[in-house]
Amino acid sequence: MSLANGRTYLAIPGPSVVPDAVLRAMHRASPNIYEGELIDMMPGLKADLRRVARTEHHVAIYMGNGHAAWEAALSNVISQGDLVLVPSTGRFCEGWGEMAEALGASVELLDFGMKSPMDADAIEARLRADTEHKIQAVLAVHVDTSTSIKSDVAAVRAALDAAGHPALLMADCIASLGCDRFEMDAWGVDVMVTASQKGLMLTPGLGMVFFNDRAAEVRATMTRVSRYWDWTPRAHPEHFFQYFGGTAPTHHLYGLRVSLDMMMAEGMETIWTRHEKLASAIWGACEAWGQGGPLSLNVEKRAHRSFAVTALRLGGPDGTRLRRWSEHQAGVTLGIGLGMSEPDDPKGDGFLRIGHMGHVNAHMVLGTLASIQAGFDALDLPYGAGALDMAAKALAS
Repeated sequence: MSLANGRTYLAIPGPSVVPDAVLRAMHRASPNIYEGELIDMMPGLKADLRRVARTEHHVAIYMGNGHAAWEAALSNVISQGDLVLVPSTGRFCEGWGEMAEALGASVELLDFGMKSPMDADAIEARLRADTEHKIQAVLAVHVDTSTSIKSDVAAVRAALDAAGHPALLMADCIASLGCDRFEMDAWGVDVMVTASQKGLMLTPGLGMVFFNDRAAEVRATMTRVSRYWDWTPRAHPEHFFQYFGGTAPTHHLYGLRVSLDMMMAEGMETIWTRHEKLASAIWGACEAWGQGGPLSLNVEKRAHRSFAVTALRLGGPDGTRLRRWSEHQAGVTLGIGLGMSEPDDPKGDGFLRIGHMGHVNAHMVLGTLASIQAGFDALDLPYGAGALDMAAKALAS
């Protein structure tokens, strides 16, 4: 017998839960892509995307995932042989660097480990040492989804400015946008990438690249940019098809319009506060469990944790055992320990992640936590008392 029969809950860090209203908007016949409501929708849709990113500048939309957005952003401002600096706090930082390397860039990795955020002082020191200004861009991942580390992107801009370095600041906000506070213009970010399947509450399939005038000037100096990845016609199209380099992702656009309507109605400040509150409930429960058992949060300091995802370690095979029990017996699917491993755990079976991004509320979080605790009991794993009480109090305060 399984208690998972009934409506299941996906608590992985993306794709996230898609609201019913978004799904209904997408469940429709294919529209006319030459005139009518879809074409009329685009100016307002792009304006609201800019509101989410907190920018007055440009946005280009691609049919693709976050990796596509990585490549699109790099293709517009990085030439073969250019040097890019990659401060790393996890697998996705490394992945963006690998993407740049595959495009012919020279990549320098500043490894800050998998438990701590970027050190802006170390970044500044490296930039100061680059007296010939060979570094063309700093690739800063705001939240690394694998480790749940949140880094201070504004501090990286301050490091660039203090060093008097002209490199572009490029930020990956795939996990964080719409969950953790992000202020593109106020923080001095030149290029930002994100995707549809996390805080934007949509199915996977759209990648977005936001860029300012300074980045556009760099694009203008490029000798060659793939016609498909070129962000200029997408950001400033003369014809509708240029928004997407061809046929539009029609049904994604209808869904995105509804998800943005929901976000605009709630307000970005409120969205950030909701995510912070729900994350604090999860952290409180995990900290209580850890007082009497092996569970620990990957990131020690709360200020360095993302409000979108929480990475945990149990050790041995117990992360995988708990995930599988939770999914198959309780109907709650938790995330694998992606990119996380230890010498005695090369496959990362001792790690797991809880996604709490986008369309998530108190009862989703409390249900997830209660299911995890039931798994502890079912698998005879030790844990500290009072975790669910801590979570409830965090939400009630």
